[in-house]
Amino acid sequence: MTRPLRVAIVGAGPAGIYAADALLKSQAAVAPGVSIDLFERMPAPFGLIRYGVAPDHPRIKGIITALHQVLDKPQIRLFGNVDYPNDIHLDDLRAFYDAVIFSTGATADRALDIPGIALDGSYGAADFVSWYDGHPDVPRTWPLEAEKVAVLGVGNVALDVARILAKTADELLTTEIPPNVYEGLKANKAYEIHVFGRRGPAQAKFSPMELRELDHSPTIEVIVDPEDIDYDEGSIATRRSNKQADMVAKTLENWAIRDAGDRPHKLFLHFFESPAEILGEDGRVVGLRTERTALDGTGNVRGTGDFTDWDVTAVYRAVGYLSDQLPKLPWDFASGTVPNEGGRVIEETGEHLRSTYVTGWIRRGPVGLIGHTKGDASETVAGLLDDFVNGRLHTPASPAPEAVDAFLTERNVRWTTWDGWYRLDAEEKAMGAAQGRERVKIVEREEMLRASGA
Repeated sequence: MTRPLRVAIVGAGPAGIYAADALLKSQAAVAPGVSIDLFERMPAPFGLIRYGVAPDHPRIKGIITALHQVLDKPQIRLFGNVDYPNDIHLDDLRAFYDAVIFSTGATADRALDIPGIALDGSYGAADFVSWYDGHPDVPRTWPLEAEKVAVLGVGNVALDVARILAKTADELLTTEIPPNVYEGLKANKAYEIHVFGRRGPAQAKFSPMELRELDHSPTIEVIVDPEDIDYDEGSIATRRSNKQADMVAKTLENWAIRDAGDRPHKLFLHFFESPAEILGEDGRVVGLRTERTALDGTGNVRGTGDFTDWDVTAVYRAVGYLSDQLPKLPWDFASGTVPNEGGRVIEETGEHLRSTYVTGWIRRGPVGLIGHTKGDASETVAGLLDDFVNGRLHTPASPAPEAVDAFLTERNVRWTTWDGWYRLDAEEKAMGAAQGRERVKIVEREEMLRASGA
């Protein structure tokens, strides 16, 4: 091949950008060279970092600095505001590129099959996260009338939801939250948040640092019931083999034995309480019923038949994300992923779908931290390059870069570029500086397109 290897990456979040980085560091980047186009349905890049991470986590958002260094490379182009499959299809991509990598992540809430889940006042955590992160495609208001709220789940998303509900709006004003989110949180009536997990402290999926951050707010009193501190042989084994699990358990133990403070917002962390039913009247949430569980010796739990009704009027489920099915690709409905071997997409026949790959959550499901996607990207790119070296990639009909621009222009697609992101970035920072903040996020799609010059 005398021209550069042409690769399309669908999804410009961390997973897609890490894949681009792996390609740029490969031998193929030396000879014959690589040319990478990133397609992103949002006008701005960075995916989960921009629209899935709580605004009061600047440490995690600092990852954007590293991602910037990748996207600044001349071999990469960004096509923002281009939606797969509405603006461009798999067959179109195959006409322009030697290979396609999908890294579209997961944005929907996994279902929780209990009675009452459809009541007014029962929400998915992903929808709430999209609202407070200023996602362009969600409503600008959120109902925050409930004074007592339940959050189902013991992962970092549950912590984010609980913390945002428990903090005051003024505490979050130093972040990049847009004006509509600030005004919404100012009207928030919640003063009592209950987080529920069906298993024990050793099985909680919190990151130690994220858990400890709950206690940093001057308005949040974190409360753990001493009776919820319990371990069996399986739990002890988990603590011994997993440093993070042990750190989480120690933090919870310390909170369980301390005296109660007087901070105005109470955040309760409950363990061994399995959600059984969301209680309702006249179509609205009026409570949550949980079943007490007990350890079975292996770290798993069994129901005891003892039920408790909790006085809450809103319930947020944070039991996992689910990816959207991608047209033209095989799909595993149980896991919400594209079937693959090492990132190579596998058809029902067991054959590799030629020149087609996946990485990140669409490949392995929404588990692990952002940094874990680096390993995914490296393995996926290794498979792609092996196929390239061994002549297993197809030959595109129109591999010239300008053919993509012409195609999108003909389709009347308005797309943003990497230079356009810098213009949008500058405008958000200018808006922030006018308010004494680092930035203020622009949330309306048309405004983002205007700011980026699309």
